[in-house]
Amino acid sequence: MRIAVVRNQPSDEVIFRSAKPCPERYGRRTIRAVVEALEQSGHVVSAVAGGTTMLAELAAFLGRDEPDGADALVMNMAYGIQGDSRYTHVPAMLEMAGVPYTGAGPLGHAVSLDKVVAKALMADFGIPTPRSRVMSSGSDGAGLVFPLVVKPRHESTSYGLRLVRDAGELGLAVEAIVATYRQEALVEEYVDGREVCIGLLGNDPPEILPPVELDFGERPLRIMTWDDKYHRRADEPAKICPAPLSRRLRDEVSRLALATFEACHARDYARVDIRIDDSGRPFVLEINSMASLGMNGSFVHAAREAGMSYRDLVARIIEVAAGRSRRSEPPPLTGGDDPDLEPEAIAVPG
Repeated sequence: MRIAVVRNQPSDEVIFRSAKPCPERYGRRTIRAVVEALEQSGHVVSAVAGGTTMLAELAAFLGRDEPDGADALVMNMAYGIQGDSRYTHVPAMLEMAGVPYTGAGPLGHAVSLDKVVAKALMADFGIPTPRSRVMSSGSDGAGLVFPLVVKPRHESTSYGLRLVRDAGELGLAVEAIVATYRQEALVEEYVDGREVCIGLLGNDPPEILPPVELDFGERPLRIMTWDDKYHRRADEPAKICPAPLSRRLRDEVSRLALATFEACHARDYARVDIRIDDSGRPFVLEINSMASLGMNGSFVHAAREAGMSYRDLVARIIEVAAGRSRRSEPPPLTGGDDPDLEPEAIAVPG
């Protein structure tokens, strides 16, 4: 199979630069590891930049000799370049071009990256999440109980995340997010307790990977920060896999992770982060619709515990995405293209 690994890089082409650039991208080491894993599995692989030149590069590499794209696929590792819904840009372009790809579609990525919408969908599914409100100014938590976690509405990887303990700190944290990230802040009640990450792999239903617990030890700040995720702290929490959970609690967090996967329109693979309070009650924090494939990430830890090597994991993602794409046969085109058809000419039942 010909597989293009689409990723972002600093030189990605755009027409205009917006005020909200994407602050995250996969590192070269991870991209190289994925390319090597695919090549070891016998695929023909090329890395392609996820900017305005992407479709032309894909056409040149993937070719057009397979009309239905049966022997071609994109490994989507692009976080996008800029804007609120940047995760959606590459999948939307690929859908327009008819190129199958790994991971969530535009809807799933849009939901995942908008934490407020994701929480609303979880609530509709009966999934517990921390109490919260959206703020763009002020220091009134409107009934929320301190301490509070403040984070940007549309970011991931803990960008801008702060723990605040009073109204003064809250006001400063909200102002910083609005000024730095040009968006509203999501303010949530802090759930003191344990944190576990649940990886899901596949579809209908996905396989639930062994839970990974973040062990903060004696550290006072018991939340995952940007510094932790980019390995900038000496006291970065250890990852314990499988997490030492009772059978009842493991079943419950697995159920919530699966419900979140479905509620938020995830696909192929994702990671759900859950806090467990001192009474043993789990609360879903968020879903990552493109779980990190970095070697030190919790998703790779969980896959390894499930018996998969890195090559096996990458191969499995390709397998589930290709299988899903083959099952999604396009419907026949119907209707005309009469340019003179007016809305009132369309018959409405009833």
